[in-house]
Amino acid sequence: MKIGLFFGSFNPIHIGHLIVANVMVENTDLHQVWFIVSPQNPFKKRNTLLHEFDRIDMVNAAISDNYNLKASDIEFNMPKPSYTIDTLTYLSDKHPDKNFQLIIGEDNLKTFPKWKNAERILEHYGLLVYPRPNAQPSELIQHPNVQMIEAPMIDISATFIRKSLQNNRSIKYLVPKNVEELIHAKKFYV
Repeated sequence: MKIGLFFGSFNPIHIGHLIVANVMVENTDLHQVWFIVSPQNPFKKRNTLLHEFDRIDMVNAAISDNYNLKASDIEFNMPKPSYTIDTLTYLSDKHPDKNFQLIIGEDNLKTFPKWKNAERILEHYGLLVYPRPNAQPSELIQHPNVQMIEAPMIDISATFIRKSLQNNRSIKYLVPKNVEELIHAKKFYV
């Protein structure tokens, strides 16, 4: 079974994330995409993040109607900050019957060589890359284990959604309806 791993803060999850995950399942040989909710991204400030349990609740709400998508809290009990290679290694050991591939945005391709054990990730897992607006070109696109996936360019950011909420603006159509309801019910980001 081939699983695509989509790492992120998902703070909050939005339709851009969901479109990317669905395109990956529908247009590659992946059987499922797992959203790996990161408790702490080494490149992001922690104080801007909702608690990881709230973020995984939103992911579960967003994907509840799609059995090809799954939320994972695997990194919640791992050492922090979490590094992708450590999670990949742990998942491979825990699920020897599954082949994992890493899903990243084209905007991360240029800096990917700076990731911890980037060569090992490329060699053992490979990258499925979705297009991003204004991504800087990378020589990695020529690597045999890097596959560019044709997908719509979605330029929605969680930052824009959080700012909209703080300014009392609608986030309708930016997030699934049940995620919007959860955000308002729990007064997230205000």
